[in-house]
Amino acid sequence: MVGGGYVGMYTALRLQRRLKKELRRARDGNGGVEITVLGPEPYMTYQPFLPEAAAGSISPRHVVVPLRRVLPHCRVLVGEAKAVDHARRVVTAETPATGEAGAGPVELPYDELVLAPGSVSRALPVPGLADHGIGFKTIEEAIGLRNHVLEQLDIASSTRDPGIRAAALTFVFVGGGYAGVEALAELEDMARYACRYYHNIRPRDQKWILVEAADRILPEVGGALGRYAVRELRGRNIDVRLRTRLESCANRVAVLSDGSRHPCRTLVWTAGVKPHPVLAATDLPRDDRGRLRCTARLRVEGTEHVWAAGDAAAVPDLAAEDAPRTGGVGDGEGEPARMCAPNAQHALRQARVLADNLVASLRGEELGEYRHALAGSVASLGLHKGVAHVYGRKLKGYPAWWLHRMYHLNRMPTANRKTRILAEWTLAGLFKREIVSLGSLEHPRAEFELAAGTDRRPRGS
Repeated sequence: MVGGGYVGMYTALRLQRRLKKELRRARDGNGGVEITVLGPEPYMTYQPFLPEAAAGSISPRHVVVPLRRVLPHCRVLVGEAKAVDHARRVVTAETPATGEAGAGPVELPYDELVLAPGSVSRALPVPGLADHGIGFKTIEEAIGLRNHVLEQLDIASSTRDPGIRAAALTFVFVGGGYAGVEALAELEDMARYACRYYHNIRPRDQKWILVEAADRILPEVGGALGRYAVRELRGRNIDVRLRTRLESCANRVAVLSDGSRHPCRTLVWTAGVKPHPVLAATDLPRDDRGRLRCTARLRVEGTEHVWAAGDAAAVPDLAAEDAPRTGGVGDGEGEPARMCAPNAQHALRQARVLADNLVASLRGEELGEYRHALAGSVASLGLHKGVAHVYGRKLKGYPAWWLHRMYHLNRMPTANRKTRILAEWTLAGLFKREIVSLGSLEHPRAEFELAAGTDRRPRGS
């Protein structure tokens, strides 16, 4: 199984429940089944909680789920898949040992392959973006961004140069989807609160800009709630620029398509994702967006023994009311014109169907189709603020924010993590926010290297 995210973890979790006898036989050396999960990290990150982790509402270690703890009957291998040769039934991967003492890439043979590597940030060729942009897809990026924002307040407070101060207090976010809006809203909340501890910085001194190429933000919640979200953000003095693109950010100056220029030291890029690069290094069929072409049974189209789901898979949306059927493809199913959106709601449910179909395939049983109508969408706009469109009902403000928290708390894996997050939310309601920047965590050896460098003087000097 390639990928340890939503699909990878939940598929492996369901497989180890459904294949208990086969896994036991494998441990006893009597044949059976072995499940290997290959992922770049030994944990699954629950991405909807990244904005709250960045704002300090949740501890970073509670946003991730250790794979070895929840998958005790699976083999968890930390590494990056580099290529898939289905003709040979082999996945080539680089592990932490690759390059050590002449060790090379590892070849992992398989009988059944589940491809769920997820997606990566879709970076455009914008001048300066690779040098100055900050992503927001991993827990490391979320904590790094929190430390960075608080560091900018320290810089602004300590400098006498008005240009440096203005750039430090300007925060540009590109992308009006869930990641961009929620990250901006939570961090703006945190930074505004932190101002009370700086004698020379006021909330009005900060400049927060949201750049979106489309004519609205949060399209998943609908037009009315999207417009409400814009009004809410603008009411907090956040500059929301619709139908606007980032043209350049070279030399730490954000140049927008409307002609405006904004010197800034913080530019967060959340403008979309693309399938993981490993898909291009396979001999499997892909669509024009680079995703694996799949049937509604979550098999890769026209290919036996390969399964896929989540962001990396183009899965027919059978629940779409306006999806007309076309000619049969793959294993004989008709394919609707629409595909499932690459979101967590689909990924979690696809994982269950994929695992059940894989087990059914091993046992010679009939496979089922994936069919799920989206229940709705929820989004946070900062502490006690949000929007939600669930089962046809529209909510905003505190009720939507509360629903956002409860929905994602319910989806968070393991009772351990649920309890810890609930406890942190309770304590956050009783005590003040933490606004400590621990930027030194990103360079833990810096202090020692400095000390070692100073002590390298010749003896007797």
